[in-house]
Amino acid sequence: METTATPVPLNDDLLKEVFHHHLNRIYNGKCFLHKTLPGLVDLASFKGLQLAIEEFGGDVLKQIVRMKAIYALLGETPENNECNPITNIIKDEFCLNEDQTLPLLNDLDLMLYVQVLEHVNITSYRMLIMIAKMLKHDNIIQMLQESFDESQDNDKLFTLIAKEYITN
Repeated sequence: METTATPVPLNDDLLKEVFHHHLNRIYNGKCFLHKTLPGLVDLASFKGLQLAIEEFGGDVLKQIVRMKAIYALLGETPENNECNPITNIIKDEFCLNEDQTLPLLNDLDLMLYVQVLEHVNITSYRMLIMIAKMLKHDNIIQMLQESFDESQDNDKLFTLIAKEYITN
């Protein structure tokens, strides 16, 4: 494979394909996460963490609704991605152990993996916003920005909760 110093500029057709690809990845990951969240809430041993995961779940649902609206605006439908990095992180509920003798370890793992997911989402939304601007999809940019902001806020929330665990 030949490498070049800089990537080839994408035309509008390729930008649309890249946009749809990444939208599918984040959409499928969020849908899978939405189905899995009740089990994650049950694994948390601290009420504050349970409430934060529930709040996070509300944001996940809002983001799914927004992405459905984006698909409708584009006249497209979601495609199922079997190979989805977000889904792979979530499978088996982050490999947490219900029989953990030190619940703190599961709680910290929950926070870690939720934040990993949010970092993936933040990066994905950032990329989707850049592409939407290039395609002049002004009606879509705001929806993506709202989802981006929610992901950043959730990342901060779980960082604050982790500090409570570690510094108390």
